[in-house]
Amino acid sequence: MTTVSAPLPELKSCPIQASWILEGQPEARVAVLSDGSSDSSAFMVMWDCSAGRFNWFYSIDETVYILDGAVTLTLPSGAIRKLVAGSSHFFARGTQVQWQIDSYVRKVAFCHEPMSAKVFNAKRLFRAVKRAIMPRSVPAPLLKMFETS
Repeated sequence: MTTVSAPLPELKSCPIQASWILEGQPEARVAVLSDGSSDSSAFMVMWDCSAGRFNWFYSIDETVYILDGAVTLTLPSGAIRKLVAGSSHFFARGTQVQWQIDSYVRKVAFCHEPMSAKVFNAKRLFRAVKRAIMPRSVPAPLLKMFETS
């Protein structure tokens, strides 16, 4: 097996909205890693940030994977969750989460703009009608491409 090491992408300044900052002077940076989903609803970024405490308001769905450092999250329920290198977490659109970074964190984030409720329901109806008309049409599981023989 060959391992290829690629340099980190150049991260550019991406200031956190001043009204969101609760403590410190966190400095965030970002690099877009991929922005080419087939339906233009998803993209992937690398993001890092220095020490500070701030609120984050999610306008899209985001799944993060921590590469370096750590962050303590205060979730809407009041639960506290610490993410360290190797941890992942999903944030739904509309969620507000408090981030506490003691020194530094770097993450990869997969971001997705979910369908509106009307489009989602129309898609479900279309699939139900399709199954009724063509009952042998069974969709392959989405993760099937990752299965090994």
